[in-house]
Amino acid sequence: MKDFWNERYADKDYLYGQAPNKYFKEKIDEMQPGKILLPAEGEGRNAVYAASLDWDVSAFDISEKGKEKALNLANKQSVEIAYKVGDLPDLDYKDEQFDVIALIFAHFSEEKKENYLKKFKKLLKRGGVIIFEAFSKEQIDIQKENPKSGGPKNAEMLFSKEELQTYFSGYEFEEFEDLITELSEGKYHQGKAAVIRFVAKKPLN
Repeated sequence: MKDFWNERYADKDYLYGQAPNKYFKEKIDEMQPGKILLPAEGEGRNAVYAASLDWDVSAFDISEKGKEKALNLANKQSVEIAYKVGDLPDLDYKDEQFDVIALIFAHFSEEKKENYLKKFKKLLKRGGVIIFEAFSKEQIDIQKENPKSGGPKNAEMLFSKEELQTYFSGYEFEEFEDLITELSEGKYHQGKAAVIRFVAKKPLN
């Protein structure tokens, strides 16, 4: 997957656009700045936007090319982001380090998925918030109808509402949507798509 993403991000264009994800923007605009983590951040559009709102931004991805483009975008917008390249277990983030973790189309391989989601829960402060938007398992069928909408072709990398409610059991869900929507994010997120969105707060104890 690392080679796949490095090859994709080698394109000079920002393949998912330079503007932040709409759902992420809507939610982050309502919050007081703090420390935020953006996993699988790719070309940096969401990290750079958060930094423009004075968030202390950490991001990571497996792609060096993604980091290069993210830092170029940050420089263009005159903001700073801390961006690491690697797998989550190898990165030195601390337990309860972040006020917000934003999982925006952050899809992981089957062997990493459960461990990563468990780790994110540890990295989040008590009372901290998860902002989530990603493709649901229904996207497998939507892709056949609309290949431009994007997303993994492996159903195990996609999400179900029941799965996420289990992973984040005990969290307070402020909203939770499983829906068909229209994406317009660069070249690879276009048109009809099946997504899950939620905002959830970690218990205080």
